[in-house]
Amino acid sequence: MVRKKIKKLLIGTNNKGKLREIKSLLPKKIKFCSTADFNLKSPKEDGKTFKENSLIKSRHFSLKSGLICLADDSGLEIDILGKRPGIYSARWGGRNSDFNKAIKKVYRELNKVDKNWKRKKIRARFICALSICDKNKKIACVQGKVEGFISSEPKGKNGFGYDPIFIPLNKTKTFSEIKSSQKYKIDHRYDAFKKIKKFL
Repeated sequence: MVRKKIKKLLIGTNNKGKLREIKSLLPKKIKFCSTADFNLKSPKEDGKTFKENSLIKSRHFSLKSGLICLADDSGLEIDILGKRPGIYSARWGGRNSDFNKAIKKVYRELNKVDKNWKRKKIRARFICALSICDKNKKIACVQGKVEGFISSEPKGKNGFGYDPIFIPLNKTKTFSEIKSSQKYKIDHRYDAFKKIKKFL
């Protein structure tokens, strides 16, 4: 059976930074709208993995809007913190997902584990799970990642979330110091998009 091409898509996020990045990656032929257009609140994310949480969001927003929905769940894993914050990346910023708070917490946790961490290369990665649902039907669910290190201090004004403290592998600047147009071509969301675009 030939699958119908998606002509209209709901981007299932209330995070303006993610919305901007996903819009820039979408094929130009697809009309899109956001959760703000429907005044939709995010569901409770109680999955155990990025993929599970992404599917919770894409199903929820698709059922609420009646549209096919593309949703993302992403976060930062830091090896010496046992891959934390992981799926709790946004929650480290408190109720309002304040990433200035979240970044301070990352540094506090790193200091607890190793007082000299700033002199070392602290391995980390961004993970992004993307899923597409049409009501209760899962169309696709993929995962992308980008490896890198934690910066000893926040740097840069671009990007969002943990971008000011993440230096991708083989680069010297944080995601927040790199132009958005360049960052979109190398990050975890782009890696996931390469795998899911055949469904769009």
